[in-house]
Amino acid sequence: MPKDIEKKKPGKKTMPATVIGVDIGGTGIKGGIVNLEKGVIVGDRYRVPTPKPSTPEAVAAVVADIVAELSSRPEGPSEDVPVGVTFPAIIQHGVARSAANVDKSWVDTDVDALFTKVLGRDVRVINDADAAGLAEVRYGAGKGELGTVLVITLGTGIGSAFIFDGRLVPNVELGHLEIDGHDAETKASAVARERDGIGWNEYTVRLQRYFSHVEFLFSPELIIVGGGISKRSGDYLPGLKLRTPIIPAQLKNQAGIVGGALQAAILLEPKKA
Repeated sequence: MPKDIEKKKPGKKTMPATVIGVDIGGTGIKGGIVNLEKGVIVGDRYRVPTPKPSTPEAVAAVVADIVAELSSRPEGPSEDVPVGVTFPAIIQHGVARSAANVDKSWVDTDVDALFTKVLGRDVRVINDADAAGLAEVRYGAGKGELGTVLVITLGTGIGSAFIFDGRLVPNVELGHLEIDGHDAETKASAVARERDGIGWNEYTVRLQRYFSHVEFLFSPELIIVGGGISKRSGDYLPGLKLRTPIIPAQLKNQAGIVGGALQAAILLEPKKA
């Protein structure tokens, strides 16, 4: 697949009421129609297993099928509305600079341009953790919070989003901070807890080490913890001793779809004088 497909440039558009968001993961690709006023998914999500191998061509075809299904619904936005897509990689100006849980051929692929070409409509791509962070500060646990908000997702690894005064600082890979000679996510992710067979008390000790380091580096006003393990936040968050308030995420498994849609919509917002 060519790495430098020419991008379509979006024209000036007004903010739509709904936007399609698609969340690409290692095992499944799911999409939904997002109400931008409320930050909720309208109707049912549509999910398709991630193809094996998860090459650019195969994944783009699945994304196109999902968008076609959602666009056919009565509540679907018109085809001139951009689609927002989350991707499990560092995304720099639409280009994948890594490949987590997808085929390595994605590295240096212009994901934005590829999806735009295959779908025949404007597409905006964002890192999956960044998308979750945007959704949480616009609609969820961080709504209305100024200053630095960190959204940390505990899952296969540790994802992170850095938000300052409501604006995203993209691709902040806080799961790869080195702590005690190890990548933090190799010791403090949800998968690391399961792999090592440790209980919640010992896991809380690992999280304390991680979050204390993050707090020292960034002095955030708020830390939001997401990922599937956030459903068990009562087992570990109360044991953490931090200066910074640390709370569970609210949007759960909708965060990626909502954040992806929001990323596409943000680009349509009028610039402030």
